[in-house]
Amino acid sequence: MQEEIITRKLDAFHSDGNEILVLGIGNYLMGDEGVGVHFINRIDKTLFPEDTSFIDGGTGGFTLIPYIENHKKVIIVDATMDGKEEGTITLLKPRFSDDFPISLSGHNFGLKDMVEILSMLDTMPEIYLYTITILKMEPMSMKLSPKVDAAIEKVTAQIIQQIENFKINT
Repeated sequence: MQEEIITRKLDAFHSDGNEILVLGIGNYLMGDEGVGVHFINRIDKTLFPEDTSFIDGGTGGFTLIPYIENHKKVIIVDATMDGKEEGTITLLKPRFSDDFPISLSGHNFGLKDMVEILSMLDTMPEIYLYTITILKMEPMSMKLSPKVDAAIEKVTAQIIQQIENFKINT
């Protein structure tokens, strides 16, 4: 029996021809848990290099796979409940689903699964995960707590610096 091989073709549609993706994820209707979405919607995209894509990933889960796999570097901003001080920003460079913190908020079961799929398909880009510590999820609230809100400006500066470092190291 002959083994079938599935061929994949990466496409410019999902990347706009850009190498870098900045992705904010979270549930906008759960208070601080939606910080990644607030981040994407607030940043001044003109401060970033032109070859950067931006996506409000919401709680998109598996539907984000084509966007992630079609970029060389993916920067994700998300909330975490890791016991650190509220508003703390942490940078992780996960390569496998086990590298993600256990304390990521509820929607991230899909994020870990996406990483497993990308690994199996051998289409995993470099991922840089910026987490912002939250204390609680607040259903039916679109408001961020002051410390989490203040973290958006700080994480934006860190990500701009990260992208500048990409350019220096290439």
